[in-house]
Amino acid sequence: MSSWLALQNELDQWQAEGKVATFWWRDDDLNEPTAALERLVSLREQLDIPLNLAVIPNLVDPHILDFLEGCHLLQHGVLHENFARHDEKKSEFPKSRDPEKAFQDIADGKNRLEELFGEAFMPVFVPPWNRIADDMLEPLVEAGFLGLSRYKSRQSVFPVTGLFEMNTHVDPVFWKGHRSALEEEAILKMVLVHLMARRNEMADFLEPTGILTHHLVHDEAIWQITFKLLDFLNRHKAVRWMTFPAAMALAE
Repeated sequence: MSSWLALQNELDQWQAEGKVATFWWRDDDLNEPTAALERLVSLREQLDIPLNLAVIPNLVDPHILDFLEGCHLLQHGVLHENFARHDEKKSEFPKSRDPEKAFQDIADGKNRLEELFGEAFMPVFVPPWNRIADDMLEPLVEAGFLGLSRYKSRQSVFPVTGLFEMNTHVDPVFWKGHRSALEEEAILKMVLVHLMARRNEMADFLEPTGILTHHLVHDEAIWQITFKLLDFLNRHKAVRWMTFPAAMALAE
């Protein structure tokens, strides 16, 4: 059975069981207007899918405001720099970092995004490399964040009181290799595995399956599989695309 047919059959099963296969789309590392951003926004408009853009506060160009129709802005760290020790995985906010300095940076970044983008900005924190030390989560709530987004299935809807988590699960880039697109079969398997786990209650049913893209590193192969996947999902009657606030309201 082809991977596309397997995914079709899985979505058909959701429909047969009267269930809605929710999805959401997050794109990371937005800094400034580029040809890649224009193409990303054009793709969003063509498919009419809500798009969540994770923005690096200290690097962002205010002129991206011209591209934000149909998009929400999330906070992607502060500088997107690695502060981890040699024995830690890459992270801007590892356990070893001074928490007071880290949270002053986070608060300053949040204030900048609020001043620049107003209601287009949602107080959702996306840590670079999808990593943040657990003891830094409660201070996020104190700083006014309502949401957190990382990678792989969430372990809890609210990892700490007042902080809603909604993660991504499908990344088409072969980061540890040629940094072009993974094989189509591998990408579709990620979608299929998360959908099956949700439907069979092996993962949180209410966590939308998250598609993660990085427009700045896309080559033609990544653009093509991204469009093909989003278009395929968009055409199935069982699929519904979610915004972060809608998913949060559903969970609550």
